[in-house]
Amino acid sequence: MKKVINQPGNFVDEVMDGIIAAYGDRLHLLDGDRRVVLSSAPARAGKVGIVTGGGSGHLPVFLGYVGKGMLDGCAVGNVFASPSADRMAKTIKACDRGNGVLCLYGNYGGDNMNFNMACETVDLEDDIKTMTVRVKDDVASAPAEAAERRRGVAGMVYAFKVAGAAADEGRPLEAVAAVAQKALDNIRTIGIALSPCIVPDVGKPTFSIADNEVEIGMGIHGEPGIEVRPMTTADALTDAMLSKLLGDMPLAEGDTVSVMVNGLGATPKEELLIVYRHIHAVLGSMGVRLVMPHIGEFATSMEMAGLSVTLFKLDAELEALLRSPASSPFYTNENI
Repeated sequence: MKKVINQPGNFVDEVMDGIIAAYGDRLHLLDGDRRVVLSSAPARAGKVGIVTGGGSGHLPVFLGYVGKGMLDGCAVGNVFASPSADRMAKTIKACDRGNGVLCLYGNYGGDNMNFNMACETVDLEDDIKTMTVRVKDDVASAPAEAAERRRGVAGMVYAFKVAGAAADEGRPLEAVAAVAQKALDNIRTIGIALSPCIVPDVGKPTFSIADNEVEIGMGIHGEPGIEVRPMTTADALTDAMLSKLLGDMPLAEGDTVSVMVNGLGATPKEELLIVYRHIHAVLGSMGVRLVMPHIGEFATSMEMAGLSVTLFKLDAELEALLRSPASSPFYTNENI
């Protein structure tokens, strides 16, 4: 294992120390707890809180989206591991302004269990009302008829953005949850992996793949995909991903979408732009309107080489919420 780290066991805490050192004017820790990050941005009185949580190793997901117009707080765990229910409960309590808190996070077993426990805790101990919306955008992780089992991947960034804008408008908890779910109902993602990553505490690759192969549908923790095929051109790979996405969420002439081409950690932005160029051509030829492209690293998997493509089908309400101003240390839509 060759990584720019100190002791593997200190990896997450030292990353958190670096984030606070760099962005301490915009973020702060909850009572010095390195695993709970809160926004320092002023918020209107009574605003619905929005929190998330998940394992480290995916920056900017999850805590990279804590900030103005997005998330109010985030609990993080060890690399690829859920944060504790206790930390999730503390995050919820810290982000409640009297009108409830939306828990918005990826559909993973540990996160589901711990957030459920946390919501029960704050309800019993503090009478805080919570609602839960789980991100399930990965079309490769389950077929459409079993969509409730799907994993949450890069599409959650769009959900954070929409929910954050709705909360900033002063919408009540039920309405914020409803529009977050509406967004997710119109979001689909699929990824490809070219190489594995190494979890520092483990010290070896999470999976293996030959140099001349690509895996379609690989999960962000190394979960098996749906197909391993010989490596091919960028356009052919893009067509394969678009085929899966459009088969699950068809688009028609006159539709509007935002496209995210997301690097998984070790893919140059130049390659992401080559993929977006082909998506733009294909969808444009269908009469689909493309707005606010997101191209870069939004949800990574340590140093995994590969990328994901997300399609977000927009109506007037969702487009307005996506365009609403937002700023965090790892995201701003001013240049999107």
